[in-house]
Parts: sequence; structure tokens; C-alpha cells
Amino acid sequence: MNSTRISQLFDIQYPIVQGGMVWVSGYKLAAAVSNAGGLGLIGAGSMYPDVLRTHIQKCKKATSKPFGVNVPMLYPNIDEIIAIIIEEEVKIVFTSAGNPNLWTSHLKKHGITVVHVVSSIKFALKAQAAGVDAVVAEGFEAGGHNGREESTTFTLIPMVKEQLHIPLIAAGGIATGRGMLAALVLGADGVQVGSRFAASLESSAHIDFKKKVVAVSEGETVLTLKEIAPVRMIKNEFYTQIEKLHQEHKSVEDLKKLLGKRRLKRGMFEGDLVDGMLEIGQVAGLIHEIQSAKEIVEEMVKEYKEVLQEKF
Repeated sequence: MNSTRISQLFDIQYPIVQGGMVWVSGYKLAAAVSNAGGLGLIGAGSMYPDVLRTHIQKCKKATSKPFGVNVPMLYPNIDEIIAIIIEEEVKIVFTSAGNPNLWTSHLKKHGITVVHVVSSIKFALKAQAAGVDAVVAEGFEAGGHNGREESTTFTLIPMVKEQLHIPLIAAGGIATGRGMLAALVLGADGVQVGSRFAASLESSAHIDFKKKVVAVSEGETVLTLKEIAPVRMIKNEFYTQIEKLHQEHKSVEDLKKLLGKRRLKRGMFEGDLVDGMLEIGQVAGLIHEIQSAKEIVEEMVKEYKEVLQEKF
């Protein structure tokens, strides 16, 4: 596979970035992806500061390859999280769910490569103006929290590419070598893969959640809770309760009360498939088995090369 601006930026073999997802992206997954030639990310969004520090330290021992940390900007202990990242000399940070102007310059002063996750051209340009080194543009097919615009990856990537001069990473609906090739043809310099790694052997998600992801077929995920923050999840009893409140025209406060504070942990980390929130992307329909991160990367690269040779 030819080198791209993303593989050069991160000094990695393949332009494949593992999504820094909450409750599934611990050091074991990040190190495994990095060791396989991609870029592994630790998901700080579900970690207390001291837990994040431990994961960073363990990741350093588990891989000599580059890895990074994903930080949701709305994290309540963001100051402490950023301080730990700098103290532990993390070289790559992906920021999301917030204003890139808040921390980009501070992180870059410490020699950190900064990437920001966006869901629209507008926010891609804001991230570029803030001085980030690259942007992840995520289509609405993606699992977890999502953009309100509902732009698909297939349309979002070329539109962002027209406006951007910094490297571009495509996300949302990408889990195969074919998907990676399509994203690069559309103008991306690399891809971010979330759902397939969420169901990997090294993911810290509950085994029942992983099995559920493998069992998901077309039409079994949905984007909902747009009044609070759009999120894509698997349809289950919890989702049915959300829809009931929608049909009854209940308030945002009623929705927040139903959501509570532990729904995501219950679903993805503890394996409550009934009342937990089960975040995953539409591409789950293409995930047919629980594999190691190494197998996933190797399979994607192999398929990419085969299809490239076949089609071009």
C-alpha cells in the first residue's frame, strides 16, 4: 500500500486509525492496532483521569509504535486529562465533541499532533483555522454520537476535501478494504474504523455486546436522541422506551431522565442488551465474526490491494 499523508503524519504503516470509542478502546485494543500497523487510540471519554494515566502507561509497554488518545472536549475533568496527556508525553491527540480552539494551540506547544473530529464542512474549516494537523470527517452512518446534518460519508468526504488543505480522515461506515479504497478515491488520506474494532477480541466491550454486533443486520441501528445529542444505537427495549417518549411528545428533560448516567456503560461494558445503550454503526451488518485487531487490519489491507488491482 502506498504511503499517504496520514500514514506519514503518524509514522504508521497503513492509513488505518482505530476509533477512540468509550468503554471499548482501552490500551489492549490501542496497542494491538498500533502493533498491526495502524494507529491505535485510547478512548478517554469513559475513563477517570487516574485510569487514563494507567492505560497510557500500559500502552507504552505493550507497543513501541505510535498511538494516541481520543478526548471528548466536553469531558468534565478536561484540564486534568490534558495535563496527564502532556505529562505522559503522548504524541497524538484526537479531540471531539467541542471547540478545537480550546486546546489545540496548547497541545501543539508541547509537540503533540492534534486531530479534530467533525461532521460537516463548517466545523472542518473551523478545525483547520484552529491549527489542527488533520481532520476526521464522520458521516452519519457512524455509531455513537453523530452530526445533526445527517450527511453520509460518501457525500461528506468529497465536499470537505474541496475546502480543506490539511490531511483528511474518513469515518462512518468503513470496516473493509473496499470501504477504505472508496474513501481514499473520494479524497480521504486515511480512514477511521470504529464499529469493527469495537467487536474485536481486544476491545474492552462485554462479550454479549460483541456478539450482538455480529448478529446485527441491515436496518437494526437507528440515529436518535437528536434533542440532546444525536446518537446511533442498536434497536432494543431501551430504544423502544425512547420512541415511546417521542410519540408522547415528552420534554427533553423526560428524555434526559430516561437516559440517566450509566446507560452506555450498562450496554457496552456490562452487556445489558435490554436496558443498556448499544452504540454501533450501520456497518455492523458487514461484521460477521469477532476477530483480533491484527486480523482486521491484515484483512482490510489484503482486500484493499486485491480490489485496487482488480478495478484499476
